[in-house]
Parts: sequence; C-alpha cells; structure tokens
Amino acid sequence: MSALNVLVTGATGFVGRHLVSALLARGHSVRAVARDPETARSLPWINEVEFLCADLHATDLDVTTLTEGVDALAHLAWPGLPNYQGLFHFEHNLFADYRFIKQAVEAGVPQVLVTGTCFEYGMQSGPLSETTAAQPSNPYGLAKNTLRLFLETLRQQKPFNLQWARLFYLYGEGQNPNSLLASLDRAIEAGDSHFNMSAGEQLRDYLAIEVATDYLARLLEQRDFSGVVNCASGRPIAVRTLVEQRLRERGSSIELNLGHYGYASHEPMAFWGVAERLQQLLGVEHGA
Repeated sequence: MSALNVLVTGATGFVGRHLVSALLARGHSVRAVARDPETARSLPWINEVEFLCADLHATDLDVTTLTEGVDALAHLAWPGLPNYQGLFHFEHNLFADYRFIKQAVEAGVPQVLVTGTCFEYGMQSGPLSETTAAQPSNPYGLAKNTLRLFLETLRQQKPFNLQWARLFYLYGEGQNPNSLLASLDRAIEAGDSHFNMSAGEQLRDYLAIEVATDYLARLLEQRDFSGVVNCASGRPIAVRTLVEQRLRERGSSIELNLGHYGYASHEPMAFWGVAERLQQLLGVEHGA
C-alpha cells in the first residue's frame, strides 16, 4: 500500500509518541502536533517528522495549514488525564475537540482516527464487543462517547471515514507514573521491601503500548474502514497475575501487600475487550 501522510495530534503523549514511531516504522510520513516543543525535542523521532507546536483548543487555530496535504488525522490529544471524573471532559474538551475535527474534515481530511476508551462501556461486566451499547458512567467516558455520536452525525452531512479505536489498559514506556506497573517498577528500583496494591482479583484487558500503536498504525492503512473497533488483547488477566508476571520478568522478590487498597468505584470487577473485529481487520491472531 502507498505511504500515508498522517497528522498526529497529542504526539508527545503516552500513546502519541509510540504511534508516531509505529507510523514511521511502517514507512509513513508524520506531521506531529503537540503543545510542548521541549518534550518533542526529547523524543527519538523529532528529526524524522514535521513537528508543529499548536494548541488545538485555541479559537484562532489555523486548521487549514495544519491539515494541508494530509491523508489522515490520528486524533489522540485530550488534556486532563488521568482525572476521569473532571467535568471539564464534557464542558470543555468535548466541544473543543468536535470543533477541531469538524474544521479538519471541512478542510478536506478524508479519514479520521480517534482514540476512544473502554470507559465508554461504563460499569458493564464481562466481554465487551463493539456491538455492546455504550453506557458511560464517568465524565471522561461520557465525553468520549458523545464526541463519537457528534462525529457520526457530522458524517451524515459531510462524509468522511471515521475510525473509533477504543483503548483498554495500555502499559509501557512513558505511561502515567502513578499507574500500576510504573509504580511497581519504581518500587523495585528503589529496593522497597513490599508493594501496596489491591487484592488484585480484578480481570482486565492489558496491551503493551508498542502492540497497541502498531494496531492503530495498521488501522489507518485500512482506508475504507469506518466504525468502532476495540484496541484490546481480547484476553482477560487478573491484576495480581499481571503483577506477578512483572516480578518474574524483573527477577524481583518484593513482597506484595495485597488488599492494602480497595477496588476502584468507577470500574467493574471483570471486563475485557472482544478483539475479533480488530483481528479480522488487521489479520492478526487472537491475542497476538
């Protein structure tokens, strides 16, 4: 397939920095957009991309210049995470993001990939497929799902390809330092004797960031696909099992203080993504 010129927003974020690398590795050109040029300069790909410093929520943003010559937009920018409960998700981000994406489509961008979230499914338990009705139960999930509905309505009047990739639990280099595995790694490196965590019985869907962003890059190559797709492993794993695997990888004998923390109120005890649509689209094996 021919190389794409992809505009990546939120390019210096956890997902963005890895997606830029994945797109370059697959032979595509990248116009990377972020608010912080300093962070961008520290990333290994900075000299291989066209970098633009911009605030996508600025009302005077020149979207036409940003999108000129672009085959696809990968929209990852979303300020304010990991605070999932903030009202700003729908009071500010939702409308600002819709305005930006609408302007990009009106400027002629034919294909838009947006990262959604497993929180769009809300408190539903078990295997979650794209045909499961969204029932978001926190402001972040509500805002993301509403953005999707806005964009699907926009498509009816101004046709474009909309690829909505629901991310589940991603881990790897550059993740939120307070997330589970990052906290565990820090405790190991500090030589701590024990690690405080929940009882770890929750079942979750975890995917390495390099695998997830390779999937996203390959989704962008599916030029005629529109719709929702879970970006997930399709394999539930208990949080305790995940932590114990990491301890074995690191050769650590740190003691787990299980049950120190209670379970999060904004998540069900067991849920994971059904990954069949992703596998069919990309030709990847189950859980590969």
